[in-house]
Amino acid sequence: MSQNALTFDWPDADATAKTAVALGVQLRLGDTVLLSGPVGSGKTHFARALIQSLLDTPEDVPSPTFTLIQMYDTRHGVLWHADLYRISTDTEIDELGLVDAFEDAICLVEWPDRLGPLIPEGALSIDIAQVGDGRSAQWGWTDPKWNNRLEGLVQHA
Repeated sequence: MSQNALTFDWPDADATAKTAVALGVQLRLGDTVLLSGPVGSGKTHFARALIQSLLDTPEDVPSPTFTLIQMYDTRHGVLWHADLYRISTDTEIDELGLVDAFEDAICLVEWPDRLGPLIPEGALSIDIAQVGDGRSAQWGWTDPKWNNRLEGLVQHA
């Protein structure tokens, strides 16, 4: 399958959040978004804005760095926010139940490189880099379901 790509340049945190909210509208159960980038690149900020936009009742959205997984009931169904920074083996991922969640929940995964061979085939990958005071994000996917869903994202973000 061929790789599809988009690039976003976000001058500030508000621009990052606006794109996250636009993506959140498109997410459905069984979707996985992989958020890569160095510490401080904005992965959690992106995830937090996306999650908060899908909640019926506003709530705190902490980084799951220490809990590894945070789950939320959203308008689109259950959403898992995972931070795999402290994971070292595939066995630990199995114990979290994340692989099953890929099938029946919306999953946002920070540090997806820790998944190794467990990365879902249909995932949307977003690699965020700090560029001066802003951010640049490279989006990639192979699953054709993302083509239609992301088509209008550029105009809304």
